[in-house]
Order: sequence, then C-alpha cells, then structure tokens
Amino acid sequence: MHQIRLLLLLLCLLSSFSNRSFAQIKTPPKTETRKIARLAVKYLNAGNFEKSLTKARLSLHEASIIKDDYLIAVSYNIIAANLDELSEFDKAIFYYKKGLTYANKTDNDTIKNFLNNNLGNVYCFEKKQYEIGIKYYKKSLEYSQKVADTSQIIFTKLNIAWAYFDIGHFDEGFPYLEYINKYHPKYGNKSTIVVFNMLNGMYYSHKAENNKAESYFLNAIKLGTKEGENSDLAYAHQEYSKFLLKRGDYKAAYENLTLYNKIIDEIYKEDKVKKAGVAGINLELDEYKREIDKIETEKDIQFQNLRKSEIIVFLFIIVFLVLLLLLYSLYRNFNFKKKSNHDLTLANEELLIAKEKAEEASYAKTQFVSTISHELRTPLYGVVGITNMLLDEHKELANSPHLSSLKFSARYLLSLVNDILQINKIEENRIVLESLTFNISDEIKMVKNALSFIAQSHNNKIIIKIDPTIPEYLIGDKLRLAQILMNLISNALKFTKNGEVIVSVDLVKVEDKSHHIEFQISDNGVGIAAADQDKIFEKFVQIGRKDNDYQGTGLGLAIVKRLLKLFNSEISLESQIGIGTTFAFTIVFDYDPEKTNEIINNIKVDLSSGQIFKVLVVEDNKINQTVTKKIIEKNNCSCFLVDDGFQALDILNKEVFDVILMDINMPLISGFETTRKIRIKGITTPIIALTAFAKDEITEEALSAGMNDIMIKPFEPLKLFQVINDQIKKTKNAVI
Repeated sequence: MHQIRLLLLLLCLLSSFSNRSFAQIKTPPKTETRKIARLAVKYLNAGNFEKSLTKARLSLHEASIIKDDYLIAVSYNIIAANLDELSEFDKAIFYYKKGLTYANKTDNDTIKNFLNNNLGNVYCFEKKQYEIGIKYYKKSLEYSQKVADTSQIIFTKLNIAWAYFDIGHFDEGFPYLEYINKYHPKYGNKSTIVVFNMLNGMYYSHKAENNKAESYFLNAIKLGTKEGENSDLAYAHQEYSKFLLKRGDYKAAYENLTLYNKIIDEIYKEDKVKKAGVAGINLELDEYKREIDKIETEKDIQFQNLRKSEIIVFLFIIVFLVLLLLLYSLYRNFNFKKKSNHDLTLANEELLIAKEKAEEASYAKTQFVSTISHELRTPLYGVVGITNMLLDEHKELANSPHLSSLKFSARYLLSLVNDILQINKIEENRIVLESLTFNISDEIKMVKNALSFIAQSHNNKIIIKIDPTIPEYLIGDKLRLAQILMNLISNALKFTKNGEVIVSVDLVKVEDKSHHIEFQISDNGVGIAAADQDKIFEKFVQIGRKDNDYQGTGLGLAIVKRLLKLFNSEISLESQIGIGTTFAFTIVFDYDPEKTNEIINNIKVDLSSGQIFKVLVVEDNKINQTVTKKIIEKNNCSCFLVDDGFQALDILNKEVFDVILMDINMPLISGFETTRKIRIKGITTPIIALTAFAKDEITEEALSAGMNDIMIKPFEPLKLFQVINDQIKKTKNAVI
C-alpha cells in the first residue's frame, strides 16, 4: 500500500502542470521548485530517504519564498511520506496535516484528495485508529468524486474496504469492494492489482469460500512477484498466512509469514534511517523558523490593520453619537408634553446611555490624539538639536535662562507626548522608573523658569521653600518628578491671578537610605468646588472652563495621578472656592553617595582614543540631517548624508563606513527594508535605528531586519556615541 501512495505523489506533481496556467509554468522559480519536488518523489520511490528529504526540504523552502500554497502542500506531502516510510508516524501525521492546511487554501482538489488519503493510511494501518482514518478516507473520496476521477475513486474505495476488513467489519466494507470489482478491470491499474486480489481473498476467506479465497491470494502473490510491488506482496503473504492458519495448514502459514518478514526487512534498511535523521532534524529547524517568521508577519499585519481601523472607529462613534443625540432630542421633545413619571424615567435611562457613549468617544479621542502625537517626536528632535547647537556655537548663551527653559520645555513636551502615547501602559503599570542622580532645587528652578511666562501673564509670583536638611543629591526619576511639578504648578498658575503659588519641599522621614520627601503646591486662586474634586483627575476633564479661559488638554492632573502611582504615592487635595487650593504628595527617593558617584560615572562616554569614525546617516528630514550631522562632526567624526534607502545602497557599493544611522519612516523604501537589502549584500557594518517610533513598537522588526540597536529621537549625544562605540567594538571583536 505504501508503494501505491508514493506513486500518487508523482501523479500529483504531473497533474499540477496540466492544471496550471502557461504564464505560471514560464515562471523560473516555480518551474525549478516543481523540478526539485519531482526529484524528491523519484528518490522516495527508490527508497533513498536521505536524498528525498533533502530535496523536499529545498522545494518547501523555495515554495515558501514564492508563497505558492499548492507547491508547499506538495512538499509537505513528500516529507510526510518519507517519515511514514521511516516509521516516524506521529511526525508523518504532523506534516500531512500541515500540507492539508495549505492545500485547503487552493482550489486543487487532487492534492486535497491525496493528503486525506495518506492521513487515512497512517491512522488506519500504522496508528490503528481506524475510525479517524476512515473519516479521512471518506473525505478523500468526496474530492475524487468531485473531480470525477474514476481511478482515484477506485483507489480510495480500495483503502476503505481494506480498513473495514482489517477490523473485521466485512459487511461495511463489502459495498466498496463490490464497486471495485465492477470498475477495476476498466479503470484500475497495475499499482492496485495486488491489493485488489488480496482484498477479494480476505472477503471470501471470511465467507468460508476457501477455493475462491485461495485463488485470489495466490494470484495476488503471483502479480506482486511479477510487478515487483514488494510492499503489497508482503501484505499479501501476511493475509494468506492468516488464511492458511485458519485452515490448519500451519507449515504453509509459517512459510508465508517468513516471506512477509523477509520482504519487510529488505524494504527498511537501518542505514537509510540513520542518514535520513540528519535531514529530518534540519527540516524541523526550518519549520520552526518559518513558524516564527509567519507569526511576526501576521503580528505586523494585525498592528497595521489596527492603526488604520482607529480613525474609522472614531468617525463611526462620532456619527453614531450625533444620530443618537438627535434621536434623543426628538424623543425628549415628544415626551415633554406628557410630563409623566414614566417618561421621565425613560429620559434618565437615555441620559445614562449618552454618558456611556460620551465616555467611549473620550476613549476614541485619546487613541486619535495618540496617533497624531506620535508625529511630534520628529520636530521635537529638531528643537532639542538646534537648541544644543545654539548652546555650542554661542558660548555666551550658556547661562541664558531663556535658552535653558526652551531646552527643558522641549524635553518636557517630549515626555508629555510619550505619556499620551503610552497612557494605557501607564494605567497597566508597565512604565519603569529610571534611577538618575539629581538636585531637587535645580529641578524646581528649571520648572519655575519654564513657567515664568505663564506667571507673568497672570501677574503671579512663584515662591520656592526647600528644607535645607534634604541631601544635595538624590536618586530617582527626575524627569517624572519634573512632569508632576510642571503639571501642578502650571495648573495653579492658570487658575490664579494677581496672587502667589508656593512650592514647599520638606524631608518628613528617613529610613536607612530612603528619604521621604513631601511636596506641597499651594495657590490663592479660584478654588475647586467639593463636588468637582473627584472629577479633576479624570482624563479630558476641565472644571469651570470658559470659552476664552484656561488653556489645556485636561490631561495634566490625570497624568499626575498615574505617575504618582508609579512612585507608590497618592495625591491629596484641599480647596475652597475663592480661597485657594493645595495639592500634596510624598515620594521616597534614595540617598546613596556611592551609588550617586557610580551613576554619574556611567553617564560618561570614553572618547579618549580620538579615533575618527566614518558615519553614514540615512535621513529624509533636512532639519534632522542638520542636527545629526552637527552632533557627529562635533565629536570628531566624518558624516555622510543621504536622503533615502536607495541612495544608501548606492553609496555602500562604493564606500565603507564604520557605522550607519538609519531612519525608519522614509519615502520610497523604509529603513527596515533598506537594512534587509544591506544585509543581503553581506555588509556587516553596525546599523543603529534613529527613529521617532516608540522603542517597544519596532524592536522585534528592527532586530529581525538586521539592525544592531535603536535610539529614540530626541536623544542625548553622549548616549548616541556610547552606543556607536559599543557596536563598533562588538563588530571588531566578532571579526577577530
């Protein structure tokens, strides 16, 4: 039976040529893949499993590249057939099912027929799970009947009859044998003639018509010997042996059983199995890699589809809300005349529904703002970079509070953009606080300078009171602290006119190295009503806002509350209308002189070697080109600029660089695709992504494309050169 199945593989390949269009046949990759698959079948029929698996592995690889589901299914069928012949039945089932998955994506019923038939073979005759196997056989029979292939119908019904006879269900198998006896003389072939005679022998043996049974068995053995169908000949001897044993002819039964064992031993050579093992392992490794690539591709497609759907969902909700509000208005006007309690109850229910829809719209708005805010990182890189250039080129401005405030405000805006983009992650506590050394007084003064314009416009004063017992340097996330203070102080300034905003910082408790610092921000502004005090920490909520009053997004206090949660802290509020408001919170910072020095030392970058690196910058934004080039040349390195990936590929054919700085979002060709093409050329130069995307959004794709590291714009120049030095050292060490 195995021989019959292997022949079908070759027929499957040959029929593919007649079912394919002429244009496809002319395609060189597919033609080559089919040729390799046919060679794999040839080796399989010859019993050379090692070469067959190797060729099948190659055909599967090429079929996966050209994304031909039919050829992928054929390749899996060949692989599974090899494993079936090597008695690796569980693996054979796995790859038959893999092939069936791809076959079901095509309109080729012939390959679906073969795969279902082969699964029926393994389940029935190897795993002895006849119920499952017969289901696959019957599915195969459906496809045979669908393509109106009588020879295939005979073949499949022959398998079903054999399966039923094997488990003693002769009455259920007989209708299939009856069909075979009727049509086999006209539509059958030599590959099934041995089994055809053997099954008739088995049936008549069951019916105790011994003369007919013996005649069929002997004819099966004669034809099997003549045609060289060793596998089917072996089964014929086995079934004949059972027949002779039932008749009491023990000697002849033993002789036929001996012939069965001899033929089986000749078919399976131990040396062939060992050699095929190596190819099988490599095949499994390739399969795992394909699964990983498939998952990553599907993940990227899902991510892109999700981003496209956000705007559609937002617009749908807005239209839905407009229609809902219109219906509600008409409904309320209609019921207003009745003025009944029942109608008032219905109106209240509608109000609750409107509130829920408004909350959904608020969520959709957050997602939309997140998408738009993503694009802010690129101009922020230009702001920060040009500010640094001004400080470098005009030393007289080094102490300018205005320029320092500009730089600080840009960094604060960057942090705010990041928080808006990742507000869901903040709520899920997936943001990790940094450990940086900082001076509280310096941070608060920076905030004060950044907010001086708002203070002056409202004729307010900012008064700072810092406990002198607080250590000069503490360890913690200074940027998050600055965000909290910036939001609270700016909020106090906006709601106060001709008044004062007092920032008090006190050391309230010391436990070993932990210092509990209490912050209070007080103002004598308009105050907050008690009924509104719980609402102000919700997203997009602004209490008492008028058309021309109090600018802002309504996110400030919501972000403050979530950031404080990261510090394991809570914010308290005391306020009275017309008197003022006080916000208070406590954060625990570390004080460790040794750790402080260690952190400061880690910030330094070793550029003492004075080595000049040759850097290629691939960036389409002219302002970003200017900023990046200035940073590189300031550190005694040579910089070469190109506008897109194609220019980068062209210059890399002519020149060699120490490192490549690659933008991701570029016209014509993306940074990912450019990197892949560079790696295909065999160029091992370190590639560092300079991008405005969030790092966790692109890390997997960047590494899979061949990038070595990622820098998020804007970035510290020292950090950039630390990464450059590290990557160049790794490359040199790898070469050595």
